[in-house]
Amino acid sequence: MDKSRQKQLALWLKAQRFHAKRWLNISVVLGTCSAITILLQAYCLAELLQRALIDHQPLAHLYHWLILLLGCFALRAILHYYREKAGTKAGETLRQAIRETVLNRLEALGPVWVASRPVGSWTTLLHEQIEKMHDYYARYLPQITLAGVIPLLILITLYPINWAAATILFLTAPLIPLFMAMVGMGAADANRRNFAALARLSGDFLDRLRGLDTLRLFNRRQAEEDAIAESSEQFRLRTMEVLRIAFLSSAVLEFFASVSIAIVAVYFGFSYLGVFHFGSYSTTVTLFAGFIALILAPEFFQPLRDLGSFYHAKAQASGAADEIEAFLARTETLLRPTVETNTLLTTTEGLTLEANDLIITSADGVRLVGPINFQFQANQRIALVGPSGSGKSTLINVLLGFLAYQGSLQINGQELSTLSREAWLAWISWVGQHPRLFSCSIAKNISPDGTLSAEELNTLVAKTGVDEFLDRLPHGLDTEVSEDSHNLSVGQAQRIAVARALAKQANLLLLDEPTASLDRHHEQHIMASLQQASHQQMTLMVTHQLDQLIDWPTIIVMEAGNIVQVGDYATLAAKEGLFQRMLSHRSGEIE
Repeated sequence: MDKSRQKQLALWLKAQRFHAKRWLNISVVLGTCSAITILLQAYCLAELLQRALIDHQPLAHLYHWLILLLGCFALRAILHYYREKAGTKAGETLRQAIRETVLNRLEALGPVWVASRPVGSWTTLLHEQIEKMHDYYARYLPQITLAGVIPLLILITLYPINWAAATILFLTAPLIPLFMAMVGMGAADANRRNFAALARLSGDFLDRLRGLDTLRLFNRRQAEEDAIAESSEQFRLRTMEVLRIAFLSSAVLEFFASVSIAIVAVYFGFSYLGVFHFGSYSTTVTLFAGFIALILAPEFFQPLRDLGSFYHAKAQASGAADEIEAFLARTETLLRPTVETNTLLTTTEGLTLEANDLIITSADGVRLVGPINFQFQANQRIALVGPSGSGKSTLINVLLGFLAYQGSLQINGQELSTLSREAWLAWISWVGQHPRLFSCSIAKNISPDGTLSAEELNTLVAKTGVDEFLDRLPHGLDTEVSEDSHNLSVGQAQRIAVARALAKQANLLLLDEPTASLDRHHEQHIMASLQQASHQQMTLMVTHQLDQLIDWPTIIVMEAGNIVQVGDYATLAAKEGLFQRMLSHRSGEIE
């Protein structure tokens, strides 16, 4: 990673702190108060030793100093506790804000763009990498301020007492951040490589786990085991590289802090022996001056040592931010600006769709479909057919607002790109090949807003075949759907998804292989329900079941991202072309 990139990431990380500015300020204030308490504590301890050992005052005269010293110990512990809590709250707030930003960006980009990367890499981005930023905001950022404030307070305290000791501390202090920066130059790069390796390892492992049956079928078990072992070993080596840098940084800090404190101790030792006669403003070096200087010397370097121990947090955060910042910067340019409008939402007429020289592109600008032209009227029923990869689902996704396009795609004469996605999706019901249900009851999944009466709900349940398996569930319609619908079969979840789409009674019904997960019996049942529902609004259905399209007035045949045929079933079946070949192929499969 070059220096300009490191600087860019540092600025981005600091810019995010506005999310938790309040907690960061509280942490710094509490740290400063703790430093003042340390000064008072050192003064009390030095005064006690001076009075007891040199002035030989009786114990009764020292009680108030002892009480004050104990009070400093207690107050320092309390301030440290609440400072840690404030720092933890700052880190938590920042992590939540960054994670929310990433999730909102993913939601805006849509499922098609999200599916372009393995699930494991998104998990690493949202969990591992954002979690690694916690110490940066909880500890490192407040410590940067305290590393300047606390030594300054100690110098201000020591200079009136002994200028020589204060000067020694002042001259040796820059060595620590200097060598800390030298040792930590490669830490960010090491962390970035570590995160990249972890993302690849997570994605590869999840992909192999999902394809376990295929790997067994083709006898690829040993090869994949070796590949995982190699990836794990590379990740281990990168992790050890990060730890080696962290330990080296701590060792350098401890060495120079110890040397500096030793120089102060040697100065006072020779002063007490009468070798040195400077530092105390023309007076002898007192025991009080020596004690308070030696007590404060470790505290002088402690904020710098803490900063050094937290320096690996900066390196971790910089490595983690590399991909997050790049993701946010890249996706910011991909998101189209939306213009809020109520024109479409307030119309009482049916929907019309019109495409002129429509070209559908991926997030990276690669052409997927087009140019194509079509015009759909209100309540029209359209079926999309064609070989796999011909662009049928892509057309569905652009209508859902999940893909960018060039040319024109108008809804009731209004360009789709100017509409609010939320407002547009409110007009759409959609059923895909892989149903996704909410973690709530089946009834709530079918009618999330609860607008369906019990009679309407039961009618819809019977129409879509959901009632066939309700008696096998513990609580019927009130059965809670588990995470990822594990307590339901794929076919059962698909029927619930179809019921949910029909319950919405939207103006546009989009069906992307709605019966792909069903057996022949339930497929016919669902298709009969969809046939009936398709007359109530504009319906656009993607399907490979050509025998179900006899009554559909408009069939669009797609191939290689283009529309190659348009017509009804009888016309297309009698005409030589792709549809006729698909029918022949389908008939051969059935035979």
